[in-house]
This record gives sequence, C-alpha cells and structure tokens, in this order.
Amino acid sequence: MELVIRDARVIDGTGGASYRADVGLTGGRITAIRREGAPALSGVRTLDAHGLALAPGFIDMHAHSDLALLRDLDHSAKAAQGVTLEVLGQDGMSYAPVDDATLAEVRTAITGWNGGAPGDTTVDFDWRTVGEYLDRLDRGIAVNAAYLVPQGTVRMYAVGWEDRPATDAELTRMKRLVAEGLEQGAVGMSSGLTYTPGMYANDSELAELCRVVAAYDGYYCPHHRSYGAGALAAYQEMVELTREAGCALHLAHATMNFGVNKGRAPELLALLDDALDAGADITLDTYPYTPGCTTLVAVLPSWASEGGPEAVLARLRDEETAERIRHHLEEIGSDGCHGVPVEWDTIEISGVIDPALTDHVGRTVRQSADARGEAPWETARCLLIEDRLGSTILQHVGHEENVRAIMRHRVHTGGSDGILQGLKPHPRAYGTFPHYLGRYARDLGILSLEETVAHLTSRPAARLRLPDRGLVREGYRGDLVLFDPGTVAAGSTFEEPRTLPVGIPYVLIDGRFVIEEGARTDVLAGRAVRRTASA
Repeated sequence: MELVIRDARVIDGTGGASYRADVGLTGGRITAIRREGAPALSGVRTLDAHGLALAPGFIDMHAHSDLALLRDLDHSAKAAQGVTLEVLGQDGMSYAPVDDATLAEVRTAITGWNGGAPGDTTVDFDWRTVGEYLDRLDRGIAVNAAYLVPQGTVRMYAVGWEDRPATDAELTRMKRLVAEGLEQGAVGMSSGLTYTPGMYANDSELAELCRVVAAYDGYYCPHHRSYGAGALAAYQEMVELTREAGCALHLAHATMNFGVNKGRAPELLALLDDALDAGADITLDTYPYTPGCTTLVAVLPSWASEGGPEAVLARLRDEETAERIRHHLEEIGSDGCHGVPVEWDTIEISGVIDPALTDHVGRTVRQSADARGEAPWETARCLLIEDRLGSTILQHVGHEENVRAIMRHRVHTGGSDGILQGLKPHPRAYGTFPHYLGRYARDLGILSLEETVAHLTSRPAARLRLPDRGLVREGYRGDLVLFDPGTVAAGSTFEEPRTLPVGIPYVLIDGRFVIEEGARTDVLAGRAVRRTASA
C-alpha cells in the first residue's frame, strides 16, 4: 500500500454503525479495509489515526466557488471543512455556456456572488462552453467540482433579459444548449426563479428543458419561485413540473423563511413524503444556519430588473420609477423578496465591491440609514447605484425549528450555499460541514454522527450518480476526511466568518493529502467530475 491509515473509527457513509479498521490506499483508491482483529496492513507510509473518525470526503451540493476555485488555489474555505467535491453552476447563473456578450452580462449580474466583474483580470475567462470550463478545472484545483447547466444564463444567451415567453426557435436553441452542456459533462440543470432573467421562464418552458435533462439522466436543481409567502405553492410547482417532465428533482437550499413560515417545515415535508411515496425522485440540500445570503439587487421586483444590469441602474436613478420600486418592496412585497414586504432591519450588508462603501458592511440597511439620517429605501437605493448592484446581504429571516426538522428528512443532503465574496460573508461558507458534525450531531443530537456523515457523503453521491464516491469501500476513490468527533467544530462565526474549522486534521483527494496535520498543502488534486451516463 502507498498509504495505510491505521486504527481509524470508520464511519463509512452508509449510515450504519461505525467500526475500527485499517484502511489502505494505492493509486488514488481504497484498496484494502481490515477490520479490528484482522491481520494488519503494511504500507510505504503509515498514518496512525489515534482514534480519529475516517469518513468519505464531504460533498457540497450547493456551492458558489465557480471562480474561487480558479482564483484561490488554496481554497481552504472548503478544503479545511473536509469538502472534496463541490457542485457549481447554481441558482441558474454561471459562466458557461456563453458568448462574449452574455459572458460580460453574467459577470456583471453575479459579481456579488463570485467577483469577476468586467475589468477584473484575476481570472482568465478562456472558455465559452461547458466542456471548456470543465477542461479549465482539469488543469488543477483544490477540490473536485461538478457543474449544473445554469438555466438563467442559457435564457440570457438565447432570449436576452426580456420578460416574455420564448419563441419556438429560442426554445429550440435553449434545449440544444442544455443538451450540449450535459453531453460535455454537466450533471444537471439549475434555475434561479427569483432571479432575472431565469425567473421569466414559465413552467411549460422549464418542463421542456427538464425533459432534455431527464434524457441524460441528470437532475433539475431549482431555487424556486418563493421561500416566503408562496413557499409551499412554489415547492408543489417544482414537484409537479418535474413529474410531468419525468425528471429527477433536487431542491436547492430547501428552507421555509420569513414570519409567514415559522414552524411550517412539517407541511413541506408532508408534501415531499407524498410525492416520494408516489414514486418521485426527489432530494434536497440545506445549510445549518437560519440567515440566508444573496445580493441586494435580488430583492427588487422582477419588472425592475428586466433588460439587465444597466436597465436596473437607470430605473433606480429615475425618481418616479424608484418610488414605484419602493412601493412594491415596502408595501406590496416584491417577488424578488419572496412576496413579503421588506423588513430593512433583517437585511445586513455583508459585502461591497467599492471600497469606499465599506462603512455599510456589518450594518443592517436600517442601521446604515439611521446613521445617514435618511429612510432605509434611500440608503438601499444609493448603495445599489454606487456599488453597481454588487453588494451582498445576509437576510435574517429563518427559523431554527424549520432548519432542524428539514435536516432530519430521509432525502436531505448538505450544501453550504457559500458565497465567498465580501468583507463579512455568511459563516456557512467556511463552517457548514463541521457545524453539522459538531453542533447538530454531537452537541444537540439532532442526528447521529453516522447519519450525519451519510447525509454529507453517500446521499449526494447517489444523487450525482457517482459509482465510486461517497463511501469508504474497497475500489472507491481515496477522497477521505479524518476528524475528531469530540472537538470538530466550525470556527467561523457571524463576527469572524473566515475562521477555519477545528478538529479536521487530514483531508485526502485521490489518496493525496490536501490538508495534513491541520494545514493546507500545495496539492491540487481536484478535477472536474463529469456526468458519465449516456443519453
């Protein structure tokens, strides 16, 4: 053996009882497992686990590292958590497939998520297709990555930013773009149905695209149309749409937020159980925190975002139109804010693009407005204009009882939804996986440690149709994490969100140490993980 991990507490990802064993690796794969009492393995290198738990590497089912993996080769934000695979292309917006014009537009639209605004030269955008982007990842990245074809980007490419049904020719083009992305290795398709322009697609259009996804044995991952006033109806819409299309469904950051949904997670879970019992193929992911995170521009009503970023800025500068936007936000409840009237004291500024605006960071919009002596909408409006829509926010609108109920569900998986931009990002970007293991498994007992590991490993691997990941099993890839069950914890907090976790001393990808003795190595063992099933 090239490496023998001796006397580990193996939590193998099945959810079953853990056991003590030696685990041997050669050529990047697990080649032998010898349980306690069997003859010991020998290897070129031996690592004494000293009672550490050995688990499959964690799979982040909802990541926003599309540019971070290329810009920050260290990427300890995820590697130090034990994450060995991230799923990119989320919420319907990413950087492939594109042409030159679409790339410039999408870079502007999601600067708050990923950086990379036009003019930023830290990443060389030397791809246009999904396959070319995956090839770019194959040059070497910190952790493995899979990709979802982003429906909003596809619509931007084929239709533009107009709020109208696609023509037959445009729909044909979108279906071809989705098919090409899947053929080139994408594992499915995502949508952001509270984000423009993806939200302009009706259910008929989405179902047609989902039929393409189903033909390639992929899955549909929607950020659906409401997590607030219309949340249950929005979940039902996605269940019915994918049932009609015959497509597997994975619900992104499945939460029930805002005051209207306090304590209503059991209603969502009953809806999902009924569909599962009827034969639906459904999974979901969550992060173990109550606040959400997005961009400030995302809360605007969809009509205000039609036409793209420059059109949004023009509307914000026009006094009469800006007043209409305020009315929708504060009195009606915009679709961008999930049908709920905005509460400015729940919206905390987490990041800005323009350094001159950093005084806003860490304050709620209302706190910034009070400091400036003006109404909250005027503060938000000025920030949107001056930061060219790049500001990110935390929305403190979640409920702990809902978080706990959903994470117990039989199809639950873990996803960080981690936005790595901003001076004060959401701590989930650096802490999701140790937070599950430490707080929710060990400290609160919401799930057993074995169940928690299964939620973070084998369940997502099954959704991704990966035949050799997600379990500690002979023949499987050597994507592994060693952690101390007694001390593992998220270091990140809302005050210090970039603090790395504790209790995770070793992480391996393809049998190579990415984290060793608690420190990041210079190994870039990550590659693109492509869909392998034939159409």
